Amino acid sequence: MIGSSDRSKRLAWMVLLLALMAGAIESLWMATPAVVAQEAEPAAEEEMAAEEPAAPNKGAAKKDDKAAAPAHEEPGFVMWVIETGGAIGIFIFLLMGYFVATSIKLFLELQPQVAMPPDLMEDIKQKMEKKDYKGVYQSIKEKDCLFTKFASAGLGELSAGLSEARDAMERVADVQSAEADKKISMLAVLGTLGPMIGLLGTLKGMMASFGSIASGGEQIKSDEVAKGISEALLLTFEGVLLSVPAIYFFAIFKNRTTIMSASTMLATDEFVRKLASAAKAAAKPAAAASAAVSAPPAPKA
Repeated sequence: MIGSSDRSKRLAWMVLLLALMAGAIESLWMATPAVVAQEAEPAAEEEMAAEEPAAPNKGAAKKDDKAAAPAHEEPGFVMWVIETGGAIGIFIFLLMGYFVATSIKLFLELQPQVAMPPDLMEDIKQKMEKKDYKGVYQSIKEKDCLFTKFASAGLGELSAGLSEARDAMERVADVQSAEADKKISMLAVLGTLGPMIGLLGTLKGMMASFGSIASGGEQIKSDEVAKGISEALLLTFEGVLLSVPAIYFFAIFKNRTTIMSASTMLATDEFVRKLASAAKAAAKPAAAASAAVSAPPAPKA
């Protein structure tokens, strides 16, 4: 069973991680307008230099300024990210959406109260105290959870002995652990692929920058070089932003599945042992009564 202190620590780490992600996004958000403004400054200076000779015609200059003003509107952060990242950036954001959806689903499924529902455990406890063993068996069959899967396997082999029942429960536990690992394995895949996809974007951006330098000759186009470098850095950032949370949550869910499986197995083993002890205790009076009935009458003196 996962203790409240462990859950509090993990919640604190999750909040810290989300805060770091928000800070990184905010820093990127604040840096983007500055980059765009720096790129726009040379163009503005060139326009001012070109307009200086035409100073006597003030009315025409004002009209030109008003007409040219909309052309220099800075793109928003989202549009800048989409345009700079391109297809690779969109693919990374799709993987981020899949990661968030998978993490939420696993967080809801991998809960102690899901593996061992409190209402079921209380119902079984009350029926065991009343020695209503048929009711216990019916409750286990009606509920579908990790505890009932272990208990069903153990009860199926209990007639052959307690050791056979435990072996059956361990086999089912291995299968359930494999299924749980399959569910969380995609987080490990995302954690591994994130930097690789970001590296692909880095190579693409640097190739574009160096290609612009090589083809420019003596007149290097600084805006094209900066665009390629921006693409490389942005895609690297997005890949790392996907990888770090994926690896972190994979470790959390891996530990959670291990603890849940072990705690559920212990609870099921205790339940099966109590049921086996109750069956033996109920069998002793019956055996004694049958022995007394089958015994021959004592000879008369």
